[in-house]
Amino acid sequence: MKRNKKERQRLLKETIDEMPFITDEELAKKFQVSIQTIRLDRMELSIPELRERIKSVATYQWNETVKALHIDEVIGEVIDLELDKRAISILDINREHVFSRNKIARGHHLFAQANSLAVAVIDDELALTAKAEIKFTRQVNEGERVVAKANVQISDEVKERTTVQVISYVENEKVFSGVFEMYRSNQQKGDFIDENSH
Repeated sequence: MKRNKKERQRLLKETIDEMPFITDEELAKKFQVSIQTIRLDRMELSIPELRERIKSVATYQWNETVKALHIDEVIGEVIDLELDKRAISILDINREHVFSRNKIARGHHLFAQANSLAVAVIDDELALTAKAEIKFTRQVNEGERVVAKANVQISDEVKERTTVQVISYVENEKVFSGVFEMYRSNQQKGDFIDENSH
């Protein structure tokens, strides 16, 4: 059933409010209209395009800034961050991320997104991955968006280790999970070498 314009725009605004990272393509499919119609609706409603929405959420929701690495070194776009608690990033799977013959994402990109997010969430100038247990639960295809969510689970002050769980989703389906044991310095940067030399 085709909705009238007013009804469609009302539902469009509600949908974007609930899911700010939804693409125009996904909206077009949902409302069974062309991408051009969605863009016109957004313009009339003064709703910015996806990239601008991501930036505004990142600007206004972040409580702190990444310490352990430069923000440009995080794979994907960090859209939410609370140091030593949680972080979220999104990665759009494009041509450069997939095998040319089957358009399936190379696993190391999903790992890199999750691993760099686990580093980014640590409240320390030096954070390194000491150990990782990872699991790929389904293939990811070109054109899909991966949302990675990191949660800090345990911190061991004595060993200077922090455990971070990262789960990655495409829409609501889990595609990757990892438990990362992160080394953090807190004191001297040489401690990591000393600990391994015993």
